[in-house]
Amino acid sequence: MPRRSLHEDDPLDDFERRRIEENGVPKTVYVAGSGPAVIVMPEMPGISPHVARFGRWVRDAGFTVYLPSLFGRDGAVPGVEEGVTVLRRACVSAEFRALGADGTTPAVAWLRALARRAHGECGGPGVGAIGMCFTGNFALSMMLEPAMVAPVLSQPSLPLDDPDGIDGGPEELASVRKRLEEDDLTVLAYRFEGDKFCRAQRFAAYERALGDRFEARVLPDSAANPETSPFFEHVIASPHSVVTAHLIDEAGQPTVAARDEILTFLAKRLRH
Repeated sequence: MPRRSLHEDDPLDDFERRRIEENGVPKTVYVAGSGPAVIVMPEMPGISPHVARFGRWVRDAGFTVYLPSLFGRDGAVPGVEEGVTVLRRACVSAEFRALGADGTTPAVAWLRALARRAHGECGGPGVGAIGMCFTGNFALSMMLEPAMVAPVLSQPSLPLDDPDGIDGGPEELASVRKRLEEDDLTVLAYRFEGDKFCRAQRFAAYERALGDRFEARVLPDSAANPETSPFFEHVIASPHSVVTAHLIDEAGQPTVAARDEILTFLAKRLRH
């Protein structure tokens, strides 16, 4: 994959820009590659150059990547003022329910429909999905869509007002666990040890809800890239984004090992 600057806005010109309507709601989705489908959900505050880079890694590993635009300015380097504006707007949006842990986030219904569409378009055993930060929990809630077979949660951060809480509610989690057990599936999840937005209590809550179907990976804070965008430096202000903004793209780095484990997990689930 040719190197692109992570410090300049990304034109996303190697993706097909599609307008996809599900449940009466149209959204822009960037699509690239071939092979089984993987939905890469952006982290706050949007499809940054780091998120696009991860999508390209998924594409180059032999998958069709679907990158939906859920918030923010597509391709933009996350700045402080713009990023905070996007974050505040999303926090009060009924679509995301960033505060409070009861019930399914409405955006998940749209993403489940996208998974059905992507499976129909790409075939194979099913669809993979990775959620990050604001969307981290969504990959798990999407498991109630039968096409979904490979969920990855990277620093799941909702609900923002309850570090012990997990998005979705007890009934949904019980249904997800039943699906995981019946179909012999697992969930991969990642966080940095000192992450302020995805703390140990949240992973402990997932482990109680999902048992050994939840496979947690906790990276040391020293593995996080200290050189990142202004938004992550000044607003997030802790190790956070495992495979995007805080990834160190060098052989032997724990974040690169996490990325490679995710790609292997997707291949195992989607290519048999």
